[in-house]
Amino acid sequence: MTEEMIHLSRSDLQALMQAKLEKAGLPVAHAAEVAKHLSFADLRGVHSHGAVRVEYYAERIAKGGTTLEPEFSFEKTGASTGVFHADNAIGHVAAKEALTHAVNMAKETGVAVVGVSQMGHSGMLSYYVDLAAREDLVALTVCQSDPMAVPYGGTEPYFGTNPIAFSAPTMSERPIIFDMATTVQAWGKILDARSKNLDIPNTWAVNAKGEPTTDPHKVHGLLPISGPKGYGLMMMVDILSGSLLGLPFGKHVSSMYADLSSGRNLGQLFILINPSYFTDLTTFKQNLSQMIDELHDNPPATGFDQVYYPGELSEIKQQSYEQNGIPIPQDIYDYLVSDVVHSNRYDQSDAFAEK
Repeated sequence: MTEEMIHLSRSDLQALMQAKLEKAGLPVAHAAEVAKHLSFADLRGVHSHGAVRVEYYAERIAKGGTTLEPEFSFEKTGASTGVFHADNAIGHVAAKEALTHAVNMAKETGVAVVGVSQMGHSGMLSYYVDLAAREDLVALTVCQSDPMAVPYGGTEPYFGTNPIAFSAPTMSERPIIFDMATTVQAWGKILDARSKNLDIPNTWAVNAKGEPTTDPHKVHGLLPISGPKGYGLMMMVDILSGSLLGLPFGKHVSSMYADLSSGRNLGQLFILINPSYFTDLTTFKQNLSQMIDELHDNPPATGFDQVYYPGELSEIKQQSYEQNGIPIPQDIYDYLVSDVVHSNRYDQSDAFAEK
C-alpha cells in the first residue's frame, strides 16, 4: 500500500528542513544551504536526495560526525588547479564553497580542475553543475561514495554508487543538466522505495545470495549500470575523486553509517570549462538550443510520446511541483514537524540495514 503524501511548497519544505538541521546543531548559514540543496532535489523529483536524508544528517550532526565550525582553506596548486580542504564539514556547504573557487578560476584561465578533500556527503551533484551552467560554464563533477555496488561478475560490494553530473548553458533560462549514478539506481532510490512501500525493478540490486531482488528491504548490493561499462565508470569516478586527492579508495571509503561520530573524509572533483576560450559563447549556446529543438522534432518510437534531452524530465517534474507542491511521505513530514532531532536509527548499522 502506497503511503499518503503531503504536498508542500519549496519554501515551506526548505524552512522545515532548515529548522531541523539547526536543532541538530548545524550553524544557521550551513543549515540554510543544505536545506536549499535538499529542497532543490525534491523539486526536481529526485526524492532520494531530498527530505528523506534529513534525519540521517541530523543524527550525524548531533553525534559529532560533522565539523560544525570548519576551517576551510583553498590550496591553489597551479594556474587552473586547486584543492579545497573541507575539514569534514557537511558536504553540501563544502562543495558549494569549492565550486565558487572553481568558477572564478575557469572565468580567469578558461578551465578549472578543483578537488574537494575530506568532506561529508554532498547530496545531488546536479545542484552544483546547474549553478556552474548559469555562470555560462560547462561543468563536470564526480564524487566517490562508500562501497555498495558489486563489481561486474562479483558478489560483494566494492565501489560506491559514484555519481557523475554534467551541465552546459543554452539560450534558454534552463541549462542542460545530466546527473547519473554509475549503478543502475542510486541507493537513495532504494530508500525512497522503502519509505513509500514500493517494489523496485529486479535490475537494480541483488540480495544476500547475489540474486536479483524486487524487495527494497532485502537489498545487499547495487548493480553497475550496463554491466562492465558502468563498472568501468565507477572505477574512474573513484580514482578521480579519491586516489587523485590522496583519499581512501574502493572498499576503504568510510561507511555512511558505521560511525556517525567520525568524519567521512570523502572526495569530489570539479572540472569546469569556459566555452568562450574555445568558441563564440553565443554560438555555442545557440547550437545547444538548436540540438534540443532537433531532438524534440525526432519522431518518437512506439510507446514514447516525445524525444526528451537527458535531464529534461526533471525539468518537467520541477514545473509540475512548482504549481502543485512537492510530495513528501507522511512519515517524513511528521518527523520534520516534530520536536525529535533523530531516533538513533542510523549509527553503527550496515549500509543496507533497515532504518
